[in-house]
Formats: sequence, structure tokens, C-alpha cells
Amino acid sequence: MTTTPVTYRPAAVAFDVNETVINLRPMIERFERVGLPGYAVKEWFPRTLLYGVGLRWVGDYITFPEAAAAALRTVCRHGLSAEQISYVVAGMRELPPHPDVEPALRILRDGGIRISALTNGDPAVVESMFAQGGIDKYFEQINTTSELRSWKPDEAVYHLAARKLGLDPGQVCLVAAHAWDCHGAKRAGLMAGWVGRSEGGYDEIFAPADVMGEYLPDVAEALVALPTRD
Repeated sequence: MTTTPVTYRPAAVAFDVNETVINLRPMIERFERVGLPGYAVKEWFPRTLLYGVGLRWVGDYITFPEAAAAALRTVCRHGLSAEQISYVVAGMRELPPHPDVEPALRILRDGGIRISALTNGDPAVVESMFAQGGIDKYFEQINTTSELRSWKPDEAVYHLAARKLGLDPGQVCLVAAHAWDCHGAKRAGLMAGWVGRSEGGYDEIFAPADVMGEYLPDVAEALVALPTRD
């Protein structure tokens, strides 16, 4: 699959949150406190997305916390109590940003690019994470898929991010650590910036991102370096 490269600087970015901005690694401690192996986090989070997207595909909808709890019950083979499930999922509120996030946000801000977030996550949880991490001041908006009772990669979700910024889709760049999310954004008419922190490589089955980088400041610098529209 191919797409026409976008050669102009975006007016705004919309950051994916979990794994892109927020570091899930501290969830390992909560898993271990309830007797689960820390590596199970790597099964739990993708399963959370699978449940949310899968149910939406057939016309149903569950919130991110509901999907996260259901995924955790599966991962533990229904061996944890309701209280233990709630304890683990509540840990999402305390997750920190990756160390390279704030430098990237400063680059974008100083480059005159507006900053927003677009996430499948729970609105209150995302706001808590950003506030505790000291990065909320950079974000003009935090948009969540719950506003449409949907999940990425629904095209309407990406269009929501652009519409709420008052911009055309092509003026907005989704920045994500997931190639499938970048693919969804490209198919919806947005730009896409990919950071390789989670996947290590961008698979050829996905529509190419417009900019790529090993770390978020690399992506931010590449976006700022693009020429502005006449």
C-alpha cells in the first residue's frame, strides 16, 4: 500500500496517548502485587484494544476501563477478585509520560504547531496522567473516542480530532507508536508521524507514515522542519 507523501508542516498534531506519550511499564508492579507476572502487561494492553475494537466492529461499544478490566480477567484466567482487578486498572491514573515526551512537546510548541491528544482512553484518566506528569499545559485539547462511542481506527474518530481543532484533516498529524494507528489516520486523510519506541520497525502492510523517528523529539523536529503552506 502506498500514499502520497505530505510535504507541508501540519497546523496541529494529535498525539496517541498509551505507549506513545504514557509509559505503561509501571503497570508491571501492580501486576506483580496481585500475583501476575510482570510480562503479562504485554498481553493485557493489546487485548484491551482487541476487545474495544472488536466489539465496536460488530456494532457494540464498551469504554476503555471496561475493556481493560475484561482483558485483565482473561489474562489472569478469571483468577483475581473484583477488588484486585479494580486495583490494577486504577494504576492507569498514575502512569508517567516517557522521558522524551516533554522535549518533543516543547519543540512543537516553539515551532508554532498546536498540540492535542486523541485516545481510546478514559477522559478522566488521561487528564489525571497528564496533570501528574506535568505535561497538561502543552495540550490545547484532549479528545477521546468515547465522545463518539467508538474506537480508533474508526475514520470518524480521526475526523473528530480535526473538526474540534477547526482544521481540515490534512492539516492535522496523528503521532503514534503504533503503525496500525498511523495507517488509520492516513486512510482518514490525516498526516501521520510514527515513533519506534514500541514496534522497532514500520511494517510494509501499513500505509507509510509521513515522518518517522526513533524518539519523539526526532518526530517533532521532522514535522517542524517541513515547509509551511503558501
